[in-house]
Amino acid sequence: MSRRCDLTGKGPMSGNNVSHAKNHTRRRFLPNLQDVTLMSDTLGRSFKFRISNAALRTVDHRGGLDAFMKKAKDAELSPEALKVKKDIAKATAATA
Repeated sequence: MSRRCDLTGKGPMSGNNVSHAKNHTRRRFLPNLQDVTLMSDTLGRSFKFRISNAALRTVDHRGGLDAFMKKAKDAELSPEALKVKKDIAKATAATA
């Protein structure tokens, strides 16, 4: 399982631990990933994702999974999330 957010594509970064004596040792900054279940109002069902806390706050800020997927870029989404986005777009077009 990769350490990459399914919705934002955020992954590990690298940098340095810097001690008081200014010694530099390499380290990895890992994203804070959580397993969550998000509900789609348009499709009427829930989906499980492994997303970062920042992405979860963004989903809440934008007004839910459907609104987030409407604005999300295809390049950032995982293949599973991309399928969900296309299903939401189809269901929205069918109701309109």
